[in-house]
Amino acid sequence: MPKFIIEREMPGVGNLTDADIVGASQTSCNVLRDLGPQIQWVESYVTDDKIFCVYIAPNEDLIREHAQRGGFPANQIHKVARMIDPTTAEAGA
Repeated sequence: MPKFIIEREMPGVGNLTDADIVGASQTSCNVLRDLGPQIQWVESYVTDDKIFCVYIAPNEDLIREHAQRGGFPANQIHKVARMIDPTTAEAGA
């Protein structure tokens, strides 16, 4: 199943309280349950003004549906073409 990186522009998101983050996470999980098992939230990275989320889904449309139902922006969605990490450097050895 394809993996996607979602960029959510949310000015000031890095200053949200723990309670705000918990609430947003609960909203996201509730929408995911309603959408079914084909879409999965893997993890997210919060910066000062953006959240970068990693999702597994069959297509971009389902990710947009999740964003719309949850009230979250999905300013850019990038399908992951390939993953690399430090062990990739060892492949040629």
